[in-house]
Amino acid sequence: MRILGIDPGSVVCGYGVIDVDGKKMTLVEYGVVAVKRRTTSFPGRLREIHDRLSAVITRTQPDVCSMEKVFYAKNVLSIVQLAHARGVAVLACAQAGHDPIEYTPMQVKRSVTGRGAANKDQVQHMVRAILKIEETPEFFDATDALAVAICHAVNGGPPPAMARGGAVSKRQAWKDFVEKHTQKVKS
Repeated sequence: MRILGIDPGSVVCGYGVIDVDGKKMTLVEYGVVAVKRRTTSFPGRLREIHDRLSAVITRTQPDVCSMEKVFYAKNVLSIVQLAHARGVAVLACAQAGHDPIEYTPMQVKRSVTGRGAANKDQVQHMVRAILKIEETPEFFDATDALAVAICHAVNGGPPPAMARGGAVSKRQAWKDFVEKHTQKVKS
């Protein structure tokens, strides 16, 4: 299965594509759409995000698209702009016939590092280790997008309670993880 992960952003939008064959995950490509460098026009930045993500989808032909959910922003303008950027990313996926599967930042971090409160350095370190990436990517947005793809590979979709909009207790989430990934847990 080929998975596209997207970390939406209105200034820098990260993307990462991985192949999954059983337990093996292989890097296909990753990068960022750094739109503010190209234009200061917000509609122009949105067009650039859409066009570049559409090109990635056309080039890599993913089987599934996954995306990080918007969870908060420092101010109202930031959240509105992020929502617009996320919308054009969803549109790019939808035009290719994919409904992106969404994960919260905590789900992504927990899937990659084992801790829902991991910082960006920890996520990047684990993504590099899992996918055997030797270089240090310039932007966390790229490794965050790869982390979203890894999250989908590990989980195969959001936990049922999260898909319904409900909460999952820490104990139940850990129990579900252990049951699903017995090979990863040492006795």
